[in-house]
Amino acid sequence: MSSSDAAANARTVIDSLRREIDAEITAFLDDAGSYIESIGPELLPVSDAMRTFLIDGGKRFRPLLGAIGSIAVTGKYPDPATIKAVASLEFLHACALIHDDVMDGSDTRRGNPSIHRRFEAMHRERRLSGDSAKYGEASAILLGDLALIWADLVLHRSGVGSDRLLSVLPIYDELRVELMAGQYLDVHEQSLATVDADRSLKVAKYKSGKYSIERPLHFGARLSHSNDETLRALSRYGIPIGEAFQLRDDILGVFGDPEQTGKPAGDDLREGKRTVLIALAVKGSDDARIFSALGDPHLNQEGIERIREAIISSGALAHVEEMIGDRAEQAQEALSSTAIADEAKPLLEMMAQMALHRSH
Repeated sequence: MSSSDAAANARTVIDSLRREIDAEITAFLDDAGSYIESIGPELLPVSDAMRTFLIDGGKRFRPLLGAIGSIAVTGKYPDPATIKAVASLEFLHACALIHDDVMDGSDTRRGNPSIHRRFEAMHRERRLSGDSAKYGEASAILLGDLALIWADLVLHRSGVGSDRLLSVLPIYDELRVELMAGQYLDVHEQSLATVDADRSLKVAKYKSGKYSIERPLHFGARLSHSNDETLRALSRYGIPIGEAFQLRDDILGVFGDPEQTGKPAGDDLREGKRTVLIALAVKGSDDARIFSALGDPHLNQEGIERIREAIISSGALAHVEEMIGDRAEQAQEALSSTAIADEAKPLLEMMAQMALHRSH
């Protein structure tokens, strides 16, 4: 099979997996939403918001990697129970995004109002009593928690069988612990008076790298009773791709097109994100005072352009692109391992391309 044929086949498989994952998410939301609504009409905005958030705009990156992790072990297309089980990772991701938007004070997500802003607006429009902003934040915290609970329900109701469930639970637990640890590292990093590329890279590894790439692969592999050798091989691919995934995200947070990212231009600058990109720019800039505007929620377009120019002239943007390229090479080398089924390798190559060359 030629490389172009292999890529086309990989795309077909990934598209098929995504459709099946989408169908499982929609079916669960129909059932879970009906139950929520049966408690009382006051909860209709909750089920509506969760349905919109989970169905509109998600790339299903983590569930796809979970499915590919299974293929890496069996060499076969995943069975329906596996598809249902890996769909749980999208609900976990929803929890992380909803809470992250509260912590960052983000106004939008995927081109729509973030959950806390949505409920803040509802409070204001209905002229409810109390503070609209606090109502929105409290609602978002609860909806994020609900997404986390639903992730467990999706996994436990998947029908994978007790032996497979017991096999995957340790990975699932580690994934969630590492996600929360990474989120805290991110919060803590924003509180420090200095920037440091090594600290920021550690945040990138735990907040996104392991949780977005490595652990979803492990999750799917363990569902198929993977041995430790395959897990290690997937880690050699997953960790560098995961770090590169977050580095690309950092670039998009500063230079991304709002039409593509669904977030305002330069949002990371207004939030004062202490990313690897920013740390390298501050270190390499001739005028570090430019970066004193980081974290200013009222930073205008002129200020954003000034910081962007400083990032480019410092060499930080080129350096981060080089770091992404180096990690892509490391991941490609990892795919030579015989511990990964050949059927999974073109899928992993395709997922790497999607992660590293995306525009949103």
